[in-house]
Amino acid sequence: MKIDRILETQAAATYLKKHNLLAPYQKVKAHILAGHYSGAQLRKRRPKTDDIWYFRINKKFRAFAYLEGVTLKVFAIDDHQ
Repeated sequence: MKIDRILETQAAATYLKKHNLLAPYQKVKAHILAGHYSGAQLRKRRPKTDDIWYFRINKKFRAFAYLEGVTLKVFAIDDHQ
């Protein structure tokens, strides 16, 4: 698996700004684009047939995304706790 781009929906970008998550999100995004998936804890969410991926922004927040080809499209940020 190779991810070349990560795109965010407007709702996800607004949520990141509102909760001051831009810096940690950019750091994790750089890890994923560099191919360090385990550092970002990029995983497929269950049930795996839904084809939804998620990764950790920090201990509290997770980003949910769809993988379309080589593009990861983030559609939601969620409070994990």
